[in-house]
Amino acid sequence: MEKAPSLSIQRSSMLNGINRTGKVLRSVGIDPFRLDADRIIKKVKKRASFSGRLENAENGLREMIKSINEEAQPNPFGSLAVKKLIERTLYDRYKIEQVLAQNSEIEQAEIKEPVFIIGMPRTGTTILHALMHEDPAHRSPLAWECLLPYPVPKPDTFNDNPQLNTVKKEFKQLFKLVPDFQRKHFMAADSPQECLTINNFDFNSFQISAQLYVPSYMDWFANRADRLATMRFHKRFLQYLQSGGVKAERWLLKTPVHLMRLDELFEVYPDARIVMTHRQPTNVVTSTASLISSVRSLYSDHEDPVRTGYEQLEMWSLYFERFLESRKRLDKEDRFINLKFEDFIDDQVATVRKIYERFNWPLSNSTLVRFENFIARNPRDKNGLHFYQMKDFGLDKEMVDTKFKHYNEFLKQL
Repeated sequence: MEKAPSLSIQRSSMLNGINRTGKVLRSVGIDPFRLDADRIIKKVKKRASFSGRLENAENGLREMIKSINEEAQPNPFGSLAVKKLIERTLYDRYKIEQVLAQNSEIEQAEIKEPVFIIGMPRTGTTILHALMHEDPAHRSPLAWECLLPYPVPKPDTFNDNPQLNTVKKEFKQLFKLVPDFQRKHFMAADSPQECLTINNFDFNSFQISAQLYVPSYMDWFANRADRLATMRFHKRFLQYLQSGGVKAERWLLKTPVHLMRLDELFEVYPDARIVMTHRQPTNVVTSTASLISSVRSLYSDHEDPVRTGYEQLEMWSLYFERFLESRKRLDKEDRFINLKFEDFIDDQVATVRKIYERFNWPLSNSTLVRFENFIARNPRDKNGLHFYQMKDFGLDKEMVDTKFKHYNEFLKQL
C-alpha cells in the first residue's frame, strides 16, 4: 500500500538546528524572542521617529501578541519569524502614516471601481488573481510592496529596488530552510498579494492564523475588531501605493476574508465590483485545513490537524453565514459575478472572458495572448500536488454539509 503523504512541512537541517538551539536556551530560562506588545511599540516608535498613537492597530497588536503568548506554542524558529514580521509591519505602518500626514493630497486621490476577488480559500482565487493581473489595465499590490512598502514604489525602480531584492532574498532563504514550502503554498516576491497582508498593517487580519493557532485572537477578529476602520486603512494604503506613480485603470484585489466584511467594503468602496468563486464546501474546508495545518507545522511543534479541521469548519461556516446575510441585505447583485471552481479549472480563459463581459471591460487580443502565456507557464502541478483526506482532519461529508446548509442552498441557485 502506498504511504500517505505527510501533512507537515519538511524542515531542513539548518532549521532544525535553529529550533534545537532555541530549545536549549528556553530550558535554562532564556527566551530572546518572547513577545511583549508594549516593548515592541516603544522600540519601533523610536526607530521610526513616530510620536503618535494608532489606537486600532496597537490594540490589535496587543490582542495578537496576548493570544500568541498564551495559546500558540511557537517553536524558536516560529517565535523569531513572527517577532521579526510584527516589528517590521509596525515600523512600516508608522512610516506610511508619516508620509500620509505630510502629503494630505494622497488621501484625496480617487480609487475608482476596484475589483475584489472573494470566495473561500482553495477555490481558485489565487490563480485567478494572478491571471487577471496580466492585464495592463489592472494594478495589484505585490508581495514585496505589502511586506516592505516604505518608501513608496516608483515607476523607474518598480522592477529593481532594495525592497524587492530584500524580499527575494528572504523568500530564497525560506525555501532553503523549508524545501517543500512552495509545493503547498505558492509565494513569489513579485506576485500579486492578498489584502490580508494589507490588513495586517492594522493588526486586524487572518494572516497570523495561517501561521499559528490563536483562537482568542481569531474570536476578537471575527466578533469585536473594528472592520470599518481597517477597510478605511485599506483604501489609504492603496492611495499611498499609487501616490508614487505606479498606477493602472483599476485596482485588482483579493482575499477570502472579505466575505465577512461586505458591508464595510461597500461603505468604503461604494462602486466596487465583486468576483466570487464557488466550490463545494466539502472540498474547500478540507483543502484549507490541510494548507493551514501544514504551514502551522513550520512555526509550531504542537500543530494538531484534527483541531485545525474543526477550527476551519467553524470559522468558514460563520464567515459564510455573515456573507449570505450581508449580500441579501445589501442588494447589490449588479456588482457581483459568480464563478464555479470547476468551470474555471476546465477553461480559465473562457471564465475570465465572462468577467470582462459582465462588467463591460474591453479585452484586447494582446491581453488574451498574455493570459494564454501565463497559463502555459503556470500549469496546475507546477510545484507539485498537495494531497489530503477529510479523515486526517476529523471531518466527514455530513458534518461539513450540515454546517454549510444555507450556503449549499445558495449554490443550487447558481
